[in-house]
Amino acid sequence: MNQTSATPMPITQTPVGRSLIPASLLQKSDKILFIAHLALGDFTYLQNFFQAFAAANPHLQVHLWVDEVRRTGDSSQWPHLKKYALYDWVAACPFFAKVYSQTYSPELYQESIRAAQQEQYPIVVSLATLRPHLYAGLARSISPHGFVVGMKKSVQLFQLHHQLAYRKLDAVIPPYADTGSGQHHISDVYAHWFRQLSGLDVPPAARFPFVAIPDQWQQYARQKLQAWGFAPRSGKLIFINPFAKTKKRCWPLEHVAALIAAMQRQAQWQDACFIVNAVPQELAQARQVIQSYSLQRTELFSAEDNFFQLPAVLCQCDLIISVETAVMHLANAVHVPVIALMRQKNPEWVPIDSANSTVITAPHRRDWVKAVTVEQVMKAIQ
Repeated sequence: MNQTSATPMPITQTPVGRSLIPASLLQKSDKILFIAHLALGDFTYLQNFFQAFAAANPHLQVHLWVDEVRRTGDSSQWPHLKKYALYDWVAACPFFAKVYSQTYSPELYQESIRAAQQEQYPIVVSLATLRPHLYAGLARSISPHGFVVGMKKSVQLFQLHHQLAYRKLDAVIPPYADTGSGQHHISDVYAHWFRQLSGLDVPPAARFPFVAIPDQWQQYARQKLQAWGFAPRSGKLIFINPFAKTKKRCWPLEHVAALIAAMQRQAQWQDACFIVNAVPQELAQARQVIQSYSLQRTELFSAEDNFFQLPAVLCQCDLIISVETAVMHLANAVHVPVIALMRQKNPEWVPIDSANSTVITAPHRRDWVKAVTVEQVMKAIQ
């Protein structure tokens, strides 16, 4: 079983003269609120820094505000937004004393603000990189008299309201500066943030993803494999995830079917079993397409009930093939080899465990992931 957790690493917090949060304020405070708009991929790496910050400041309660950028007054969207898988994960993290996750409707957003104001936070940190001026205002409205730190973008002449919003900040997190190599990982950016905030030093070896899978979901995964007839099995178990939030990062289901058929024609994969992942809203279409190819030993999967269903199934696999989304990072967390299908843009989001990750990029910078061919994947597998 590949249940994983963070490996203890030497992590230090040494306040320096330029730490954005004054060391004296950090020491005398009893709580801190972090505000962030988070996707699963973001949190896969950010959680290491939240955990390290909590360990370095045991006298502080660490609270987290997860802001829903898809917030809407359309009530038909609320059930889907309420079940966002990330909420299951952050709720299970022992290093958060409180999580604000009810921000998906305007009414709940205002209720959450009022609840946060009651906490009288001495320190609020906004890690929001999208529309940071709005989050500067949110942070200050939550803590009118506290110390507020946040992101800041350059302001155009016609954006006076942005400049006024940034004046509500007591300190600004400086942008990450590349060392000159032109290559960095997203975890380097996060390390920079926390180093600037409080002098926290999280070394590269302590930035690898981790996930602690509750026993009930490990049992769920074993039962799922048995129900599919995949346990016991003689061949390998392959997990394929072709879906991402945007079409630019998705891989066609027709490519998935062709890949499975091509692998099953190879001697080394002829007894393999395949799990095709689909987001709930695409499940019906995926079932129709996959069934039309009459593929053997192939089942569809979707983590419809709880986030931990996903890593529980992933850790049972022998190989994961995924487009550029959280699944390819979670593959590193459960220590299963991964083949990542990516665009040339945003190379900082490659899986961090290079020893267990193979990255296939689309041929040209403007290409979507669908430009990655079945032949390219087969070559990587072989």
